[in-house]
Amino acid sequence: MADPNSPQNPFEMFQRLWGPLGVPVPGMTMPTLDPKEIDKRVQELKSVEMWLSMNLNMLRTAIQGLEMQKAGLTAMQQAMQMGMPQDNKP
Repeated sequence: MADPNSPQNPFEMFQRLWGPLGVPVPGMTMPTLDPKEIDKRVQELKSVEMWLSMNLNMLRTAIQGLEMQKAGLTAMQQAMQMGMPQDNKP
């Protein structure tokens, strides 16, 4: 049995879900007939879905922040160009 105080592999759940090949291969494993096992797998997949959704939302927020930063810099550069007097010496 694993020591509960030892650091856990964050990818352990993914490795269990996808198996030793690293990718899901439908039909290569015997489907379970145990409803508890099916419920467990559904809950694990829902956890993965929630984690992916959270990361997708954080990524979208980061992209929007960078787009706003770029728009602000562009607007500031345009304002500086319009507000700077030209050197018109007679």
